[in-house]
Amino acid sequence: MSDIRIPTVADLTAKGEKPDVLFWVGCAGSYDDRYKNVTKAFVKILNKVGINFAVLGPEETCTGDPARRAGNEFLFQMQAMANIQVLDGYEIKKIVTACPHCFNTLKNEYPELGGNYEVIHHSQFLQQLINEGKVELHGGGEFKGKRITYHDSCFLGRANNVYSAPREVLEALDAELVEMKRCRTKGLCCGAGGAQMFKDAEAGNKEINIDRTEEALATNADTIAVACPFCMTMMSDGVKNQDKEESVKVKDLAELIAEHEGL
Repeated sequence: MSDIRIPTVADLTAKGEKPDVLFWVGCAGSYDDRYKNVTKAFVKILNKVGINFAVLGPEETCTGDPARRAGNEFLFQMQAMANIQVLDGYEIKKIVTACPHCFNTLKNEYPELGGNYEVIHHSQFLQQLINEGKVELHGGGEFKGKRITYHDSCFLGRANNVYSAPREVLEALDAELVEMKRCRTKGLCCGAGGAQMFKDAEAGNKEINIDRTEEALATNADTIAVACPFCMTMMSDGVKNQDKEESVKVKDLAELIAEHEGL
């Protein structure tokens, strides 16, 4: 971690400075061992291009999305109001996050409680960096000739109509983007949304993530690209279930860009 610079908003405030962008890490990005790698990859990209960003660190708590999806509205509002108090206290205006659940909640649900911010998903932020020439992905590299399929996160796609940004990021890698049978507006959920991540499976013939993984494997892709921590877990478990761990990798967009850049 020595090569990664992650300032906190409190540190900057103590020096009389403010970040241009707050990186909202999220629960998965902070605590899930697999998704911590995505946090590191995204921060390395931010460091390389010189983005003036900061994190809340220990002052960041869950957005309340799982609580609201599970039906605990009281807990959601408690968590949301606490976060809004912190964000407004630091006069935060712009937030970027790698989690579509955090993205949706901060962008669409915090305003009704008085929390108004410009909220960007990291796929959109990466697309902007590429379009502005701050991240230059030259042709070739380890992704040339590789087949990548992209799994649409429900909260990113159908809930917020973000379909092109993740695909433009992948196309910039010079890989072949192959679509699954169900994609974009007709994409199939990984099976974890709506707080399903935290409950036991219900009776049925097949788990949703296995069904979705089979669709991804049918494209003969080398890599399944995701842009959500829940999707990462469900698709990775699906690949393991199909004994394809050696031949097919599940990677977040930030990891693919960081790998291409040798970060």
